[in-house]
Amino acid sequence: MAKNSQLNSAKNAKKDEFYTQLSDIENELKHYKRHFQGKTVLCNCDDPRVSNFFHYFAYNFEHLGLKRLITTCFKNQERDLFSQNDSERAIWLEYFGDKNGNRVPDPEEIGIHYFDGDGDFRSAECIELLKQADIVVTNPPFSLFREYVAQLVEYKKEFLIVGNQNAIMYKEVFPLLQQDRLWLGCHVGDMKFRVPDYYEPRETRFWVDEYGKKWRSLGNACWYTNLDFSKRHEELIMYKKFSVEEYPKYVNYDAIEVSKVETIPQDYFGLMGVPVTFLSRYNPDQFEIIGSSLQLANMRIIKEIRGKTDGGPAFYIRGGNGEMKRLYNRILIRRRKEEK
Repeated sequence: MAKNSQLNSAKNAKKDEFYTQLSDIENELKHYKRHFQGKTVLCNCDDPRVSNFFHYFAYNFEHLGLKRLITTCFKNQERDLFSQNDSERAIWLEYFGDKNGNRVPDPEEIGIHYFDGDGDFRSAECIELLKQADIVVTNPPFSLFREYVAQLVEYKKEFLIVGNQNAIMYKEVFPLLQQDRLWLGCHVGDMKFRVPDYYEPRETRFWVDEYGKKWRSLGNACWYTNLDFSKRHEELIMYKKFSVEEYPKYVNYDAIEVSKVETIPQDYFGLMGVPVTFLSRYNPDQFEIIGSSLQLANMRIIKEIRGKTDGGPAFYIRGGNGEMKRLYNRILIRRRKEEK
């Protein structure tokens, strides 16, 4: 029997069971080809019979120069929790490449193995497969994202995974971004996902296509990775000049407010607070991440001025009428060097 905590996690994860489109996988993976030569790839949150991750890597096995492909799926003993293809047992597939020269992953070339347990990525069986992998590529359940990333870090794996931008500010994730041990991939923004038949139309951004398949889109989806790519080192072009009037200092931290990434001043080298969207343009050669408003905002100052605080830690600025304005989450950055 699965533990109660596992069942509760599964119930929570049920509503974030998204099937990634092949086109989104292709558009992102094209930036990382050099990383895959001679590597074992693991997709450990996928039903390999329907997974586009398995499809992509199996059909591009020789093109990428892979050594081995492993794909696993989760199937809880409680049939009402996950219903992927109504499989009786969790399975994992293993592929070593084309053997008959037709450049197609034929059924007889794919090894089918059965788990003793449910195929949860946290199970001992799945961890053994994780140890054998070089790179993990998948779309993990968003509700288990913290645990999933922690496991990848614990076992020192390279990875490319789909997530929600809200995860940027998780206390388990942001320090990895700050230490350049994890960063955003190339695509950040709207992505469309197939969802299981049990999804109900009450969900936002939900529709059923002409074939009766259910879909949901997320405007804040993104890829998280520790694989380097050339676009990550493109310099952000800055054109604005610093002025005290245009870039006010925070009331509760010694840094200036930059409300838009496009307006980072070209002649300022002190601490700056920028929107979280900065991370999609972040060049580690050009900037360093110092922290976030959740970590650094001095709320004692705000309480002394206002007699109260609204919500959790945040940076405040004074408006034109002198009233204080609470800002959404900010990333604190500093330029690494003056451009030549």
